[in-house]
Amino acid sequence: MKKYDLIDEALLAAGPDAVWEALVGELAGGARWWVPDNTFEPVNGAPDRVGALTRVTVHTKGVDKGGKKIRFTARTAAVEPGRRLALAYVEGAFRGTAEFTLAPLDDGGTRLAMHFRAQPHGALAVLANLVDMDAKHTRATRAAFARLSRLLPAAPSPAASAAPAPGVSR
Repeated sequence: MKKYDLIDEALLAAGPDAVWEALVGELAGGARWWVPDNTFEPVNGAPDRVGALTRVTVHTKGVDKGGKKIRFTARTAAVEPGRRLALAYVEGAFRGTAEFTLAPLDDGGTRLAMHFRAQPHGALAVLANLVDMDAKHTRATRAAFARLSRLLPAAPSPAASAAPAPGVSR
């Protein structure tokens, strides 16, 4: 049976707090940057709470464009605010995990990574042998990260925040 072990990452100009807020907001149904590929619907609380369930829908041709929809449910398994959000896929088209990690960069930005380790189930298990889902997942994730990058403002650079304001001495 097909198994996926994929890591996609992006270097974002925004700081970790802004990236964390955007990630949690998206998983809470924000539909700001993962659309048109994926949408998220909270089932029983905020996705940054351990045990919370989130329904995930992958729109194979884009939201409201027809095409097959791949649905599965993720349970929040671990939360380290601003650093790590781990999900377990517990029902639907996938079983496995996804882990988002955020790491601050020296320039004030953030490295955002998603590690997707999953196995397709049901009808998707058959389709997975015919379609290059690895490439489709990576393309959609990287496109989402690029949209996120455009959405968030850049963090102030550490050098700029360390410098005194004009006319102010330290």
